[in-house]
Amino acid sequence: MQEQLTKNTKEVQKNSSQNYIKIFQIIISIFYLVGLIGMSIPSLRPYFQMLTPFHLLLNFGILLYFHKDWNYSFLIFIAVGFSLGYGSEVMGVHTGFPFGDYWYGDVLGWQLFEVPLMIGINWLILVYCTGNLFHEKISNDWLAAGLASLMMMLIDVIIEPVAVTLDFWKWESDIIPLSNFLGWLAVAFIIQLFYRKLNFNKKNAISWYLLFNLITFFAVLNFIL
Repeated sequence: MQEQLTKNTKEVQKNSSQNYIKIFQIIISIFYLVGLIGMSIPSLRPYFQMLTPFHLLLNFGILLYFHKDWNYSFLIFIAVGFSLGYGSEVMGVHTGFPFGDYWYGDVLGWQLFEVPLMIGINWLILVYCTGNLFHEKISNDWLAAGLASLMMMLIDVIIEPVAVTLDFWKWESDIIPLSNFLGWLAVAFIIQLFYRKLNFNKKNAISWYLLFNLITFFAVLNFIL
């Protein structure tokens, strides 16, 4: 009798957890759909551009909410991932290395050293979500980091035309150089290695869905803008 009660309790908890995840999936899809519509309508676009930093924070907040292992290693990953991603952008803006010659507009919010703080958050979101896709499927850290980095680079290929159109950043002579994608690949690989090597539970029930919506959002905007 006790075993049956325990089994039923676990089943109820499992169903409750699944329903909870579905609710957040619906919330994520609604926010991205509303954003897609807003960015697609010229008269509404400026208002939705101003909301971009808050949308990034929302994404990051949801990821952190579903992350369960808040140990010292995870905090190191947050610090290292933000610092390396943000630091590479500061170096890129001021020296042209490793991405090329570019500068940021005002859309992404508060800036330090001429780089929006949200860019560091963006690096964390992409590294976390792409790394999460491979964390159980591939045991070799170097291979997993390489594949996740390659995926990040391909995502950047999708993001770049939209970001330029929406004034997130601008490129010298309006040409996106090959160095940008190679730089993304290199920096992403370094951060992905930290993600793999640091010892924390990398399961996250919502990250794949958030990444899917993010990619779909920018892919669709490529055809609209």
